[in-house]
Amino acid sequence: MTNASRRPMRRLAAVALCALALAGCSTVSGWFGGTTAPKPAELTANPATFAVRQAWTARLGPVNLALRVAVSGTSVVAAASDGSVAAFDAATGRELWRGNVGGPVAAGVGTDGKVVAVVTQSNDLVALEGGRELWRQRLPSVAYTPPLVAGERVFVHTADRAVSAFDGQTGKRLWTQTRPGEALVLRHPGVMLAVGDTLVVGLSGRLAGLNPNTGASRWEQPIASPRGLNDVERLVDLVGPASRVGDSVCARAFQASVGCVDAVRGQLQWTKPSSGSDGLSGDGAQLYGTEQDGKVLAWNRTNGDKGWTSELLLHRGVTAPLLLGRSVVVGDAFGYLHLLSREDGKLLNRLPTDGSAIAAPPVLAGNTLVAVTRNGGVYGFVPD
Repeated sequence: MTNASRRPMRRLAAVALCALALAGCSTVSGWFGGTTAPKPAELTANPATFAVRQAWTARLGPVNLALRVAVSGTSVVAAASDGSVAAFDAATGRELWRGNVGGPVAAGVGTDGKVVAVVTQSNDLVALEGGRELWRQRLPSVAYTPPLVAGERVFVHTADRAVSAFDGQTGKRLWTQTRPGEALVLRHPGVMLAVGDTLVVGLSGRLAGLNPNTGASRWEQPIASPRGLNDVERLVDLVGPASRVGDSVCARAFQASVGCVDAVRGQLQWTKPSSGSDGLSGDGAQLYGTEQDGKVLAWNRTNGDKGWTSELLLHRGVTAPLLLGRSVVVGDAFGYLHLLSREDGKLLNRLPTDGSAIAAPPVLAGNTLVAVTRNGGVYGFVPD
């Protein structure tokens, strides 16, 4: 095998190992073809044409997990790597409660506004209420996808491709849906959400609709299919967050494609090639995502036709996007939130935090944009 023919294999292995070893890993371009990573794009002048100001800041604790911040009404809940879990009032930043699950967190956070659930690195599913432990259950495998708390139940998707349901108040296991596991899985939050009376889960490269009462399969549709001759080449997983508008659920397959499914009928609407490693956001007209190299893209939600592409944030380790008014918000590895126009991708504003990487896709709670950093800063921004 020539050096040239080895390069694609080294590239794919590097991407896969990055995903397996580092939760929330950003660019890996520098792992192949050279000894240094590409230089991050220089920041352009900030036009500040979309007026947003910092309203408050709070502290959580260092965040070295692939965090998802949970929103319930006007409050947000987040977890730190040391096992602390805290809820904040999004309007004021006031801490509502704080608890600890007794060990490092692997996946979180999920909540229905009452029960909060996380998974520890010791494979414990822990439910909290008001900061106090309600119950815990040992799982057979680690989880990287935040638990889904809905319908007085807690749903968990573990790394062995199993999906389980637990009673939200007692922790009693209600059912488990298992399937043959692949040799490799991504250490990255996957896809799990409720659409009407269907539990929609990402299983390998497929979106699956399950009966939430029994775990029985209702439908499955591929967003991407495994390819290649070995486990690394065949690695395919759906990564969250997914974008839901009505019955339409759109998701990304890691470094392969994006696509949309009618989650009620179980029908595939479209798929398009796309090289990204984080989830999507969108509205009824467009879908938005970030590529591995930092490009931000828009697609037509109906048919997948590509809209605009922004290269303002190349190699800056950007997060999955969030829609905020007329903007698309992404965080980067240098502690900035960038607000791009939903219409054409042009920069509208840039918001600094503490200089450490934005640890999770930003969220909107009430009228407040909330972001959490790797150093444990929690920031609230509001329109001016």
